[in-house]
Amino acid sequence: MDHNLLAILLLIAVALVFDYINGFHDAANSIATVVSTRVLSPGKAVIWAAFFNFVAAFGFGTAVAQTVGAGMVDLTVVTFTVIFAGLTGAIIWDLITWYWGLPTSSSHALFGGYAGAAVAKAGFSAVIVSGWTKTLVFIVIAPVIGLSVGWLLMVASLWVFRSASPRRVDSFFRRMQLVSAAAFSLMHGANDAQKTMGIISGALVTGGYLQLQNGKMPIPLWVILIAHTAIGLGTLSGGWRIIKTMGSKITKLQPIGGFSAETGAALAIYIATLLGVGISTTHTITGAIVGVGSTRRLSAVRWGVAGQIVWAWLLTIPASAVIGAMTYGVVSTLFGAT
Repeated sequence: MDHNLLAILLLIAVALVFDYINGFHDAANSIATVVSTRVLSPGKAVIWAAFFNFVAAFGFGTAVAQTVGAGMVDLTVVTFTVIFAGLTGAIIWDLITWYWGLPTSSSHALFGGYAGAAVAKAGFSAVIVSGWTKTLVFIVIAPVIGLSVGWLLMVASLWVFRSASPRRVDSFFRRMQLVSAAAFSLMHGANDAQKTMGIISGALVTGGYLQLQNGKMPIPLWVILIAHTAIGLGTLSGGWRIIKTMGSKITKLQPIGGFSAETGAALAIYIATLLGVGISTTHTITGAIVGVGSTRRLSAVRWGVAGQIVWAWLLTIPASAVIGAMTYGVVSTLFGAT
């Protein structure tokens, strides 16, 4: 087996490890609300979420994969070492934040690690500024949309069911939360799996196994399927430390609140996916949960926990970039910059 093919296979394996950890780390996004409201047991919830993570492979295009693969870092400076170092930066940061139970963004960890490795190789000119604009803007917009829609849905639901008995409301929204959890898991898979598709396809272009077509990166069907399979398997494994933070530490949720939060977040992610923007599903669902909690009273939200999460958000891109850059330096020194 030639060295080029071996390197490609190694990078695909590392990318799928990241994708698996992404699902594992972000399982809380998909199931924390449905578990905390006791609509589903943890075991049933992860199966439900993993199924819709995989189903998202069909019908949502590859716009986000295009942005990640060829729109954020100049492909002319991308080497196997850059890709490996970028993935390593994302994986290490994900594992650190998982250990501390912080719901940070696997997407931003990937973007930061990838950019940090590219900058370590070729300086800041390696970063395509226009490709980062939407991503940086949506760091703010996505949770705000989730918060706003979650708040509006919660208020509207409370008004519509103002005369209904608590038991009837609870029964209705327990059924509806199955739908909202499925919708969120579908959009989680649609947006997050595409990031791994972009990295794998970028590696195939770097290795000469794919060619850009009119400036666009082709995304083979097999890449789509393995990316969705890996994230689904990761979700199936669950990230219980983060589920506890998302499901109960930010605010106490009932089925009506879980439905509103999941639906608001799913809508925000759907908009971003159509626009080809790789966003943080973690930020989005957290914003939605805060919006739902604030409809009762502002003190219903544990702002100290929310503040810790925000600090972790702010640190994710620079921290993973530093890890990616350091990994690039170590690997290129030991093995050469290939």
